[in-house]
Amino acid sequence: MDSKMGWIGKLLNGGDEKSKPAAVSAAAAAEAVRQPATITEIDAMYYRWLAAASAAQAPEQTEQQILDELARLVREPIAGAALVPRIPAIIPQLMRTLQDENMSAAKLSAQLAQDVLLVAEVYREANRPCYQSRYNASPSINNMDGAIMLLGQNGMRMLLARVAFRPIVSMQSGGLTVRTAPLIWRQSEKCALAASLVAPAMHANAFDAYLAGLMANVGLVVAFRLIDQMHAPDVFPQSDAFIAQVFAQARILSVRIAELWEFPQSVTRAIGQVGQADADPQAQALALGERLSKLRMLADTGRFPADDPFVTSGLDKNALLAFGKLADDED
Repeated sequence: MDSKMGWIGKLLNGGDEKSKPAAVSAAAAAEAVRQPATITEIDAMYYRWLAAASAAQAPEQTEQQILDELARLVREPIAGAALVPRIPAIIPQLMRTLQDENMSAAKLSAQLAQDVLLVAEVYREANRPCYQSRYNASPSINNMDGAIMLLGQNGMRMLLARVAFRPIVSMQSGGLTVRTAPLIWRQSEKCALAASLVAPAMHANAFDAYLAGLMANVGLVVAFRLIDQMHAPDVFPQSDAFIAQVFAQARILSVRIAELWEFPQSVTRAIGQVGQADADPQAQALALGERLSKLRMLADTGRFPADDPFVTSGLDKNALLAFGKLADDED
């Protein structure tokens, strides 16, 4: 099927003229690329970029088998969660700790001291140039209390959430998973940041938006692991219909696993409502965060210029500012 997404994808990846519909001129193709991206187009571009898909199209039967297995995991989220390297028992405790408004810096410092990796992450974050320039801090923060004071409660919450959830996509299995997991995590971090930045203007909770951004891709991680296990080496599942179903099923699985891990209802609801006409502000913030982060990843890897109207059309000033903060040399 020569859909708009099909030939746009080929155009962006240097496809030949023969692969485009005959009725579509080069000028019309360029004009189509300059139109605002739909979420379906963005997801398809993002999927194919993640997978570096170059093999022949997998048979429809293979795609259906993968989708059937993904649907089974949606019905049995415990089995889906088992494919993600995270100990679910610690998640409820983490949620309570991160959302405790009364946590003191001294108590937090004492907890952090028990984990050398967390201590290192806090120091690294506090000494990032963006914090140093923003607060005119000394050249180097070398004590925990100073780092906590510099980052503030919200900064510490986001840092701890990011570090705690990083193992979700740290998977060492097949080659596809090993290659895509770091990229998915990178986009998750950008999504979380973008969602938290746009949330206040949408009357949404910034920290819940951040958590939703980190959690929204867990189902996609599982989906790529299934694809890794079930596709033949000489073909790859990449039809438009398959990609759309993968993202839809992966989102539902993310919700199921988040519920299993006792995430706040506002977070699970936001993940589940993305793309719905009656979505609440929390889901709208997450949806915009997902859009901005995927486009940022694609732009930063040269799929198109960051100022292309295909990327920027329809974004208000607040969204454009957030998009700028997601650049690799900014975040």
